[in-house]
Amino acid sequence: MTKPHLLIVDGMALLFRSFFASAAMNQFIRLDDGTPSNGVQGFARHVLTAQNLMKPTHLAVCWDMGAHTFRNELYDGYKANRPAPPEEMLPQFDMAKNVSKMIGWQNFGTKGLEADDLIGSMIEKWKDDAQITVISGDRDLLQLLNPSTTIAFTKKGYTEYEVYTEARFIDEYGIAPKQFAEVKAFMGDSGDGYPGVKGIGPKTALQLIQNHGSIDGVLEALPTLKPGQRIKISENEDMLRLSHQLAKINCEAEIDAELDALRLDGYTPEIFQSVEQKGYRLIAKHARSLK
Repeated sequence: MTKPHLLIVDGMALLFRSFFASAAMNQFIRLDDGTPSNGVQGFARHVLTAQNLMKPTHLAVCWDMGAHTFRNELYDGYKANRPAPPEEMLPQFDMAKNVSKMIGWQNFGTKGLEADDLIGSMIEKWKDDAQITVISGDRDLLQLLNPSTTIAFTKKGYTEYEVYTEARFIDEYGIAPKQFAEVKAFMGDSGDGYPGVKGIGPKTALQLIQNHGSIDGVLEALPTLKPGQRIKISENEDMLRLSHQLAKINCEAEIDAELDALRLDGYTPEIFQSVEQKGYRLIAKHARSLK
């Protein structure tokens, strides 16, 4: 029996990507009342195209619920250097969830958690029951790869992806996917605002985990490391451990749904008529073009 194919969409990643791609050309695609809708329409068109390409049987869309999460409790600086979303984007977070619901997709978001944590928890919950594909632009998700999970990173337009399987990851990185969070702990992440160990870049971080297996393994091997590395790591051990907590995706969140509830049915013409009536003409046009 063929397993279900679950497509998990990182809604935040696609919404931001769609917004900035069109905002750069000043195309905000305003609704009749003047509300910008460029991010929302791009997000929905992206998901419809992915569905057409990847042929999933089940689909879930994951969202952040506000900027404050458990990671901010751990570290004040977490994502603190990120600029606030542009004004034209603010109404589009709720609009995107509403459009998603209108089309018939299940939305997931939990206060205090990021979309990544929900994606990780879904993979953990359903990895034995389904083939899973995740669409995102966020390479932190590489740590979630397993034999039944593939991650497709957005590349260009709506149809080009860079696809990672567990085998490809192991081949390229020489470590297991779950060790990737330990690499991130050493190198830090300027986008997420945690420093890791100052002076240790991606290449050295990866070598340390390849050679010693884990943060604990590296700390045990400190006396054998180059003097420069030894000093940097021993002076920054607390930040290293904290960075690991921030880099690691939480895969234990409560997912309040059964896999069956995510099954995709065919779309009726009425669905896209009502999407069009709300002013989202590009989504309706796009959906009809995929028939």
